[in-house]
Amino acid sequence: MKQIIQSFKTGETILEDVPAPVVKKGQVLIRTTRSLVSLGTERMLVEFGRANMLQKAMQQPERVKQVLGKIKSDGIKPTLQAVFNKLGQPLPLGYCNVGVVIAVGEGVTGIAVGDRVASNGPHAEFVCVPQNLVARIPDGVSDEAATFTVIGSIGLQGIRLCDPRLGETIVVVGLGLIGLITAELLIANGCRVIGIDPDEKKIKIAKEKGIIGINPSGGADPVASVLAYTEGVGADGVIITASAKTDEIISQAARMSRKRGRIILVGVIGLNISRAEFYEKELTFQVSCSYGPGRYDDSYEKAGIDYPLPFVRWTEQRNFTAVLDMISRGKLEVNSLITARVPIADYGRIYNDISNRDAIASVLEYPEDSRPDTSVSFASGSFSSGAGGIGIIGAGNFTAMTMLPALAAIKAPLHSIASAAGVTGTALARKYNIGKSTTDYKTILNDAAVDLVIITTRHNEHAHMTAEALRAGKHVFVEKPLAIDRAGLDEVMAAYDGGKTLTVGFNRRFSPHSVAIRKAIGDGPVNVIATMNAGAIPPNVWVHDMKVGGGRIIGEACHYMDLISWLTGSHITAVCMNAMGVSPRENTDCASILLQYANGSTGVINYFANGSKDYSKERIEVYSQERTLVCDNFQVTTGYGTKGFSRLKTNTDKGHLAQFRLLTERVRSGGDPLMSFDEVVNTTLAGIAAVESLKTRRWVDVKL
Repeated sequence: MKQIIQSFKTGETILEDVPAPVVKKGQVLIRTTRSLVSLGTERMLVEFGRANMLQKAMQQPERVKQVLGKIKSDGIKPTLQAVFNKLGQPLPLGYCNVGVVIAVGEGVTGIAVGDRVASNGPHAEFVCVPQNLVARIPDGVSDEAATFTVIGSIGLQGIRLCDPRLGETIVVVGLGLIGLITAELLIANGCRVIGIDPDEKKIKIAKEKGIIGINPSGGADPVASVLAYTEGVGADGVIITASAKTDEIISQAARMSRKRGRIILVGVIGLNISRAEFYEKELTFQVSCSYGPGRYDDSYEKAGIDYPLPFVRWTEQRNFTAVLDMISRGKLEVNSLITARVPIADYGRIYNDISNRDAIASVLEYPEDSRPDTSVSFASGSFSSGAGGIGIIGAGNFTAMTMLPALAAIKAPLHSIASAAGVTGTALARKYNIGKSTTDYKTILNDAAVDLVIITTRHNEHAHMTAEALRAGKHVFVEKPLAIDRAGLDEVMAAYDGGKTLTVGFNRRFSPHSVAIRKAIGDGPVNVIATMNAGAIPPNVWVHDMKVGGGRIIGEACHYMDLISWLTGSHITAVCMNAMGVSPRENTDCASILLQYANGSTGVINYFANGSKDYSKERIEVYSQERTLVCDNFQVTTGYGTKGFSRLKTNTDKGHLAQFRLLTERVRSGGDPLMSFDEVVNTTLAGIAAVESLKTRRWVDVKL
């Protein structure tokens, strides 16, 4: 299928061939008929992409701080590699989509095949959208008019926060697409509306819709004009839909407001606020978040859990429906806002001239005979059948920034890659000369040319996909953790018959620093203390969700359980975990874990998210027979009391490259597995036991 994407690195906008998405649980698969180009938002993204590196840095100073912090912890080379990999990732454009439902996923209600719907899907021939971001289109509304649903909801949410009353005077600052829609909805609400914009063409459109227009570029003073129209009282509310860097807009909004007026920001402006201007009038100020309640809440958007209507009257989906209803009843007229209608094949007519400020809304038209092909093939010189072909399932940050650069460095035979939406997988396929991009991972499992399947999806999918790949007769590499619960582990154990190998992404045991430590300590019981200064991750990120990410202990501390087991040469027999806080809970990222081993060794894992970023991220101490070895961040390892070893210094090397080199060699040429099945099962059980220990406040035995 065709989809419009943009490069953050160059700003280039491309009509790319990507595989069509596959419908999933709770989602709706839509064949697009029309989509609306949000010229303001998309212009900003394109112009950012076209800026040079210095200009990008100046626009995002907070990102610069993050980069500098990463340089301190990881060094310049890996940091620059991560930055350029991130910039190289494609961005799907668009969020105002209309089409016909061609498939519905399990659990979807109220939407059926054949329904015309509006959604926040991108500019693509086929889109797969969660059900709470989809609204049915009334019969009297054309596909073209319905493309204004999502962008109209942005304006509507600003209005809801402003809470205008019949007869009030509301000022809309910025009469672009969102501003004009906002103003017209306010008129329908019984308000007197004043619109401010420096473009006389937009002022003319506003006046035709019954809006009072003020053009500052023509010499009018916005503040004085509003005060004159309100007989010196000031506006009851100001909704700012403009995009500008100046602080003057927020100052003017305060000065034109009445006492105890409301100011709502929908757009993007400078926000150096004068306390005196707000203090003297007791003004309220609020930033509006996109389409409304539910936005950026995974439980609402992805899991499909709706907010009860009596408690949250207007969610983002209900805002979609309200906009469609206003169009249907003739209260919102949008067709006059369309300045161009362009077939998607001629997308360049819009994007090559996207800086044109005269354009308001452009509609893309899609062919009716498109078919949802879930795979796209490329010419590839890196693979030949029977040479240990590799199929990758998952195209997230780890795949793009760590795994594929390592596989490319060792010239691994990359055959195919699967990604949920198809865009990132296709971009990575082109970059790394991978033969096929698909959205249906089962095509990889069924491909006889694939010998090794690599799984790097979200954690809750690891176990089931691993079991499927093993049953398909493939060698499997799955990024940690193998499973986030006992049910997932049981499924893997049932599928594993020893005919093919299973490797989990416990890369740290392959680091030259780990290898040096193991060689220096020799045999016998040891004491190991491993500290991870992990850093905080916002609580709404999926890794904290016990049903999706499994939490950071199961999802990441397992690295150290495996490493300590490998260093001791033994299996974990019991686990006890204590976490910061006064009451036990399973989801923690500030904990100390005690490990008992069958050979008498002990391990301590300190996994902390509350430390300074200026301190080393990882530190390992090993004590044995009057010898001590200390590894600092996999850069420097120092031996004390060790014969034949004193110090090893490298760039940050956590073992990824060595791990993938050994893995591909074994798949091609045969040999023992990189880790035994017993080892990965023991580590997985230990992670699950650690969470159980925290909940029960006791030692937990690790056993099948």
